[in-house]
Amino acid sequence: MLPGFSRISLIWSAGLAALLISMIVSLVLGVFDIPYTTIIKSLWQHLLTAPDSKGSFPAAIETTLYDIRLPRIILVVAVGMALSGSGVSLQAIFRNPLVDPFILGISAGAALGAALSLAFFPWMPVQAVAFISGLLAVSIALFFARMRTETPLILLILTGIVVSSFFSAGLSIVQFLVDPDRLGSILFWLMGSFSMADWDLVVSVVPVILAGLAYLLLVGWRLNVLSLGNEEAESLGVSVRRQRLTVIVTASLLTASAVSACGIVGWVGLIVPHMARFVVGPEHRRLVPFTLLLGGIFMLWVDNLSRCLTSYEIPIGIITSLCGAPFFIFLLKRGGRDSWQS
Repeated sequence: MLPGFSRISLIWSAGLAALLISMIVSLVLGVFDIPYTTIIKSLWQHLLTAPDSKGSFPAAIETTLYDIRLPRIILVVAVGMALSGSGVSLQAIFRNPLVDPFILGISAGAALGAALSLAFFPWMPVQAVAFISGLLAVSIALFFARMRTETPLILLILTGIVVSSFFSAGLSIVQFLVDPDRLGSILFWLMGSFSMADWDLVVSVVPVILAGLAYLLLVGWRLNVLSLGNEEAESLGVSVRRQRLTVIVTASLLTASAVSACGIVGWVGLIVPHMARFVVGPEHRRLVPFTLLLGGIFMLWVDNLSRCLTSYEIPIGIITSLCGAPFFIFLLKRGGRDSWQS
């Protein structure tokens, strides 16, 4: 290893390089074939050269790159970071490595709110309704789990399953009542898809996600304290109840923003934090930012699979579920807390 170049520096350099390479590969992949060299030249012209030198490429290439693929890539990375950030923060405050927004019912609640807005209240902001509904779902789950200091894992999981089932039933009612002409698009959206990505969606969703992620990055040391337990946290001057509530609200906002952008994408908040914890360890000042980085990379490649695996686009939620279900069984077999304490 080079002098003065620590293991963490090497990991971060490799992670940032992987993100950059993944974004360039995502720009290349698609039905409309665009060579790497063309993409690099076009990006160079748009970012680093004078405005009058732009537009030297065919309009089809410019439209595909900057109106279709680039906003989608930005939205995919933001959603991956939002879901993985929600997962790692919830795992910290509940001291459980098996907790994520999907299991706690936040995703199902946000999806119901977004579907209600799309189907019956188009004048209401999808993101706001999804946030309120997702926060309601997790509040119900925590209420029935008694919000105790040491919430039993099985009770938390079962409560989340019940709440998710309740809100999923409400979602089914919305699908039953909605106009059949709109049902197909809503169903595809609820299975997770970035096919609707455009600059308007990026502008409305990404700033909210960035604000939530910035907060999680700032409170990394508090997540370390909260993961020790209530008594230890209180002795160190941290208001456990207030901090826990703030993190839950932030995680709900991130999840609701992600769901309002692309529908239900489960398991990301469970898989990615474990992958990051295996690489950089459990210290949250390192774990949280690396989880966000890994979440963006993971979501990019899942989206690439959904776009390119077959001749038609596979809902991204299907692929994440295929990855997440076996991973969850593996964690349960290990006893869950083993990876938390490693």
